[in-house]
Amino acid sequence: MPTIHPLSEALGARIEGIDLSQPLTPETFRTVEQALDDHCMIVFPRQALTAGQFVAFARLWGPPDPHVIDTFHHPEDANILVLSNEVRDGKPIGLADAGSYFHTDYSYLDVPARCTMLYALKVPHGANGTTFANQTRAYDDLPQAMKERIEPLVGRHHYGNRDDLDESSRTVASVLNEEQKKKVHWVRHRVARAHPRTGRRSLYSVSGSSFGIEGMDDAQAVALLDELKDHSTQARYCYRPDYQPGDVVIWDNAQLLHKAPLPEANEARTLWRITILDS
Repeated sequence: MPTIHPLSEALGARIEGIDLSQPLTPETFRTVEQALDDHCMIVFPRQALTAGQFVAFARLWGPPDPHVIDTFHHPEDANILVLSNEVRDGKPIGLADAGSYFHTDYSYLDVPARCTMLYALKVPHGANGTTFANQTRAYDDLPQAMKERIEPLVGRHHYGNRDDLDESSRTVASVLNEEQKKKVHWVRHRVARAHPRTGRRSLYSVSGSSFGIEGMDDAQAVALLDELKDHSTQARYCYRPDYQPGDVVIWDNAQLLHKAPLPEANEARTLWRITILDS
C-alpha cells in the first residue's frame, strides 16, 4: 500500500510507493482519491510517464478537457497542455506564463474543474513550484456574519484575471486569439461553494476569473471579492512545494486557489498539464 506524508499544516501530502505508469487497483485509487479530498494537493515523486500513460492515469479522476489555448496542445494527445519557456527552431514549444496570479482552473466554464495535474519534465533550481491557498480553511475561519452574507451570493466569471487586463503584461491571463475568445462566455458559480464530494464549504475562485456578483453593483462586488481574496491568501493558508523532475502533482480546484511562478528565460521549465472536469 502507498504511504502518505503530510507536507504542511495548510495543505499538501506526498504519496510514496506508487508507479503511475502501471494500472492502479481500485483500492489504491480510493486511497489516493481520499488523500486529495483530505489534503487538497498531492505529489507523486519520481515518475516516468509517456503521454499515453499520463492521460490514462488522468482518466481515473474523470473526463479530461483540452485547454482553450489549443496552440500548445501535446502533439500525441490534445488533453495535455504543454507548459514551457523553451524555444526550439525559433518557436515556443509551450505556454510560458501559466496563471501567475491566484486563480482556480476552469472557473470560467459552466462545468468547472475537479482537479488539475502536472507532470514535471524540467524545472529550474530553487523556488520553482506552484503556490496553493486552502480555501476550505479560509472559509472555515470567516466570521459567522460574513458566512451568512456570502451564503446566497453567486459570482460572475469569465476567462481572465480581473486584477490585470493588459494583454502585454506577464501577469495577465494567458492571451487568447480571436477564435479562442469566441469559445468562452460568462458563467456563474456560488461564492461559497459546497465541495462536490465532501459537501464542505469553500470560497470559490474569489481571485482570478470572478469579475462581479449577481445583483450587486460592480464596484461593491469587486470590493467584497478583494476582501475575501486578501483573507484567503494569507500565508497561514498557503504552501508552495519545490518541484523535482518526475513529480506528478494533483490539486483539488474546489478547495484551492493557486498561482504559477514566473519562469526566467535562462532556466528551462517544461511540464505537462491535464485538467479534469467535475463529473
